[in-house]
Amino acid sequence: MLRESITRNSWLLAMFAVATTLLIAGTYLLTKERIAEQKRMAEEKALLEIVPRERHDNSMLDDIIPVGPESRGLNLTENKRIYRARRGDVVIAAIIPVRAPDGYTGDIDLIVGVNADGSVAGVRALSHKETPGLGDKVDIRKSNWILGFDGHSLDNPAPAGWAVKKDKGVFDQFTGATITPRAVVAATLRALQYAQANSKTLFAQPDETPVAGGN
Repeated sequence: MLRESITRNSWLLAMFAVATTLLIAGTYLLTKERIAEQKRMAEEKALLEIVPRERHDNSMLDDIIPVGPESRGLNLTENKRIYRARRGDVVIAAIIPVRAPDGYTGDIDLIVGVNADGSVAGVRALSHKETPGLGDKVDIRKSNWILGFDGHSLDNPAPAGWAVKKDKGVFDQFTGATITPRAVVAATLRALQYAQANSKTLFAQPDETPVAGGN
């Protein structure tokens, strides 16, 4: 009887495990497309904060150039994508992923929009672990500090000016926190330098074949 009871319970547990697995799998399949669409919408929303819809007429999510750890200056640890904004056939801006590895409490993942003329269209922090109330001011939801990059370029300011004011640069630091803004300034500068070095790829016209650069 004991053996029969153990066998019966084992079968019940096995059936329960199979049923649970089927339920989870079914739920995943039913929600997979919805989750993917929501992720796509969230991703597009972040891009549109940098290059508003009125500036372009293409789907940036579908106009991409792959980049990865081999892309010099971007400090990426995994494969990412550069998004391009077009008006007609003309690329008006590219949104470049870049990582600041020297944040106060870890990596800061950013996207930097660069206009075709080399100026900053916008910068956004996608993820970070900076200290709440101090370093987290890189987040647009916490502070408008990140908007201070808009319109700047490699010529505005001069190279020496690409630093926080404490380091004799032109960009503000946070009260009580310098390491975080210093890291973001440096990463934004590297994204601009990458855009300049790979301008033919990023801003290629339809009759030109883009080749992902590693400069």
